Amino acid sequence: MPPSPVPTVPLAHGARMPLLGLGTWPLDDRAVSGVVEQAIGLGYRLIDTAHNYGNEKGVGAGVRGAGVTREELFVTTKFNKRSHSVRGVRRAVAQSTRRMGLDYVDLLLIHWPTPWRDRYVDAWKGLIELMKDGQVRAIGVSNFKTTHLDRLLAETGVAPDVNQIQLDPRLGRDAVRAYRAEHSIVTEAWSPLGAGTGLLDEPVITRIAAAHGRSPAQIVLRWHVELGVVAVPKSASAARLAENIDVFGFCLTAEEIAAIAGLDRGAAGEADALDSDVFGH
Repeated sequence: MPPSPVPTVPLAHGARMPLLGLGTWPLDDRAVSGVVEQAIGLGYRLIDTAHNYGNEKGVGAGVRGAGVTREELFVTTKFNKRSHSVRGVRRAVAQSTRRMGLDYVDLLLIHWPTPWRDRYVDAWKGLIELMKDGQVRAIGVSNFKTTHLDRLLAETGVAPDVNQIQLDPRLGRDAVRAYRAEHSIVTEAWSPLGAGTGLLDEPVITRIAAAHGRSPAQIVLRWHVELGVVAVPKSASAARLAENIDVFGFCLTAEEIAAIAGLDRGAAGEADALDSDVFGH
């Protein structure tokens, strides 16, 4: 199998993570297995799943059947609020690896902080223990605001390797990304293409796409790459899978990057996004 075209970024605790991967929500076990195999054949090495997606079994089957060594892949999963304790985290990783039929996961994330339960720091302490024991290669969080990250740092002194958040050009999350730079946290984007909100029809995007002879989706994914943001777009289409990974043979100019960033809706975009202070599972 040819080598992957996707570059990697270093994580704070020593692992390296591909800059682009495959998101698997909302594919079910039966559908996701073949998609994962196909994606790996195209060069994807980062596969993202979660307990709440209900497809870890299928993801694992796809990983095992893809014909590449486990060491070449970077598998991420997430656990929900029912596992927000030191012991709960240990159970969660054991259950996920068993469902996937894998010996380990590369990156384990707290899926949502659910701060009204006041347990996410306990979950973070459990992740720190797992990493010290060598049961995972990297640890992180998902949907955490800077206030949640501040508390993790204040109470444990350990910053996440990764914070996976909803992010696209119209939801730029500048404050969270600035915090990332200050604390060496890699930002990962879910729904990087705007989740069907019309982002790909924006005139700025279509104009830049035409100039490069690329699709609007490729322009948006390249924008993430230029910012150093890991993106995990979801697709079950063979053509789209191939299109999404083909973003490493061109670059955007500084002016194009700025023009795309100008689509950010600021407070209005934040208001339309899921609020992790009141939503989560």
